[in-house]
Amino acid sequence: MSQPHTSSANEYSTRLQADCERCFGLCCTALPFAASADFAIDKAAGQPCTNLQADYRCGVHRDLRKLGFKGCTVYDCFGAGQQVSQSTFGGRDWREHPESAQLMFDVFPAMWQLHELLWYMNEALSRPEAAEIHSELQTALAETERLVALDASSLLKLNVPGWRAEVNQLLLRASELVRQNELRRIKGTSGRRKSYGRGADLIGANLKGADLRAANLRGAYLIAANLRNADLRSADLIGVDFRDADLSGADLSSSLYLSQAQMNSAKGDASTRIPPTLTRPAHWS
Repeated sequence: MSQPHTSSANEYSTRLQADCERCFGLCCTALPFAASADFAIDKAAGQPCTNLQADYRCGVHRDLRKLGFKGCTVYDCFGAGQQVSQSTFGGRDWREHPESAQLMFDVFPAMWQLHELLWYMNEALSRPEAAEIHSELQTALAETERLVALDASSLLKLNVPGWRAEVNQLLLRASELVRQNELRRIKGTSGRRKSYGRGADLIGANLKGADLRAANLRGAYLIAANLRNADLRSADLIGVDFRDADLSGADLSSSLYLSQAQMNSAKGDASTRIPPTLTRPAHWS
C-alpha cells in the first residue's frame, strides 16, 4: 500500500500531476463530451476520441484550441490516469486486453475523485496555520491512499461521494483556520471576511483590483470575470469556475485549493502570481 505522502509541496504536486506518457488515453476514451464551445464533436463514454492515436497520444495536441477542443486543454486528472493504467491494471492496456476495457473506463472517474482529494489534503497539510487538524488530515489521507490501492472491482463498490463529503469537512476546517489567520494578519482581528456562499454567481463580474484576501469563494462561478490585479491570497478557491476569467496581474500565490485545471481554463499573463505547485499555462500572454 502507498504510504501517506508528507513530502514537500513540489514533490506531491509532481506525483498528482497527469503523466500522459504512462496513461492509456483514459481521459480521451472513458469520459463523454458533447459538441460545444469546448469540444468540436460529440463523444460517448467508452468511445475513443477520433484524435487518439494507436500509441495513446493525441494526434492534434498542439492545435487543440485552434480545432475547437479547448476542453481537452483545461482538463487535469490529478495523476489518476497513470495510477489506473500502471498500478490498478498493472500496465495492461485496454487495446491489447479488451476484456478489461470497460472495467478500466468505469474505474477511472472514481480514481480521479480520490486523487483530487489527495491533492487538496496534501495542500491542507502544507499549511502550518491548519496544524491543529493535521493529525486528522493525515488519518484521512492514509485512508484515501488505502482506497487508491484497491483492486478495480473493489474501487467500483466504493461510496466515493460519501467519502468526499467526509473529507470536505476537514478541508473546510483547514480553510477556516488559514483564512482566519490571514485576517488576523491583515486586520488585527479574528472577524470574518465576506463569504459569497457556495456557487455564488459572479459571472462576468468586474472585480478588477479587488481585495479578496481570505475570501470564501468555494464553488463560485467566475466565468469571464475581470480579476485583473485582484488579490486572492489565502482565498478558498475550491471548485471555482475560472473559465475565461482574466487573472492578469492577479496574486494567487497562496490561494487555497487551486488546481492546474482552473489555471488552464483562465486567462493570465507573466505578472500573474501562482502557487509553486502549479505550472503557468502555455496560452497565457
